[in-house]
Amino acid sequence: MSSQPPVARYALNLLENTAGELLLLKRAADARLGPGLWGLPAGKIEPGESAAAAALREMGEEIGPGHEVELLQYQGPLRDTYYGGVYEIHLFHRRWRSGEVVLNHEHSAFAWVARERFAEYPVMDGIEEDIALLKIWPQRYLNPARVPAYLREE
Repeated sequence: MSSQPPVARYALNLLENTAGELLLLKRAADARLGPGLWGLPAGKIEPGESAAAAALREMGEEIGPGHEVELLQYQGPLRDTYYGGVYEIHLFHRRWRSGEVVLNHEHSAFAWVARERFAEYPVMDGIEEDIALLKIWPQRYLNPARVPAYLREE
């Protein structure tokens, strides 16, 4: 991890259903970061807030309340590789048990995406890295140019 303090800290939820599909959210056209691209339920960790609390708060804000999820794995804190290492990242891989996705204004669509169809979705920088770090899917389903060299399977 960089010796410099992070510019911001983020909590990301990788929600996987029992069919092995990941929940992707399409960013609104007027979004500041990644407009029109597909991303994850995620957001900034507020001062004094834990990464775990931020991940749950962001999930509720972006896809609605009342979901039943189970934490499968956590990785963090990590430093981003796409923005110069200035952001601290916390990854929460969760099993989706039940609930309804109700999007807020930040997103225009959602999709449960199978690994075989993942390449059809233009995703935000770092999504392939997150999937590879957590070893959710074999890397053959990811764009190899978007998986950092340190993670690539030989």
